Amino acid sequence: MKRLGILLSGAALSLLTTTYATGPLKPYRDKVSVFGLCDSGAYTFLSNKAIYEERWDVLPQAQFWRKIMRLSPDSGYLSTSSDRQLLGKFATKEWLKMNDAAKNHILDSIQSTICLGPDNKILFTAGKSDFYKIEPVLWSIDKAVRIFEDQDTDPFYAQAILLIESPGRMQKSVVGAYGPFQLMRTVAVRMGLKVNKAVDERKDFDKSAWAAAKLIRTICLPETRYMLDRNGIKYNENDLWFRLLVLHVYHAGAGNVSPVIDKICPTEGSQELIKQVWQTSVGYFKNSSQNYSQLAIASLLELDDLILNRCQAVEDGEAIPAYVDMK
Repeated sequence: MKRLGILLSGAALSLLTTTYATGPLKPYRDKVSVFGLCDSGAYTFLSNKAIYEERWDVLPQAQFWRKIMRLSPDSGYLSTSSDRQLLGKFATKEWLKMNDAAKNHILDSIQSTICLGPDNKILFTAGKSDFYKIEPVLWSIDKAVRIFEDQDTDPFYAQAILLIESPGRMQKSVVGAYGPFQLMRTVAVRMGLKVNKAVDERKDFDKSAWAAAKLIRTICLPETRYMLDRNGIKYNENDLWFRLLVLHVYHAGAGNVSPVIDKICPTEGSQELIKQVWQTSVGYFKNSSQNYSQLAIASLLELDDLILNRCQAVEDGEAIPAYVDMK
């Protein structure tokens, strides 16, 4: 097996025995360069330290989606909608061929056994290991990070969106979003891309990344600031909860996220606010919209797992952690 490792600066090596500093992350500086993943080249990623420092990684929603990302589509899990508690595993074909009466009998039995409230639905989710293939998207994360930086846009969003939207293949969504950043036609055109019968620049990676960065910088971030300011919520744009809220705006649109915030009526920005977003449905903001930042966390954890398991250098006989500050 070939040697895998991390490209570390001298300053970074001095941090190996130091506990990570707490506090807001500084955009564009929490980067690691990894070599040996797919070829002899180096790839740049964003560190996800806040996920562990703030314990997002242990949330049941994050753990649930990690299981789904690793599970074959041939089978799936029944889980609670509130906290994604696993209730059973079925063959997908077996579940889908059941009529509603048979499904309801199973669901009613489970619901009465564990005393679920009427608003806590039971959902079936098939495995998605066929879609969430991280390796094919590694090169594009590295490229998108640089494009976002050039556009003065936090590259965290580039990494998270690519891991969620098109990790294994290019495809058009049921609502018409297309390209590696899954841009809607009207949005892409508004951001300056050509989308017509003859050409669709959404499939051009560089142009799609450029448009996504512009969308986040000129619309998603200002709209997120506005809805939080309107509710008197203080925020730091480097905080993970803020970034996850921006991802919801990117996915569902500010017009769908703003009513959710208004319904929650938060008094502060925090992990708890995002957890409430996961439980709140308003208008078109429903299950798939609630799941978006859950998928982001799970995807980032899966990326970490790939790097930490396959990439480590050895310094004086001791393994070097994959994620350290690159000053």
